[in-house]
Amino acid sequence: MAYSSVVWDPDDDPRGNVQHLARHGIAKAEVIEVLANPLGRDFSHSSGRPIVFGETGTGRLIAVVYEEIDLDAVNPITAFDIEP
Repeated sequence: MAYSSVVWDPDDDPRGNVQHLARHGIAKAEVIEVLANPLGRDFSHSSGRPIVFGETGTGRLIAVVYEEIDLDAVNPITAFDIEP
């Protein structure tokens, strides 16, 4: 399922999702790429939230944990690198 809207916290919010992703070295554009074209889906074992796995345009493999706001919008919670 592709989502048409991704909800981001303000870029300078130290507790927001943008800064959380930055601490993992992941950019908003990478998250959007994977959300738009995931290779796999599951649920996070630690939080129970939905998780997608995918490849960015640079070939990086990442997982994105998110919460669904509604049928069209998601709020990324975290993302991290994964092994192939």
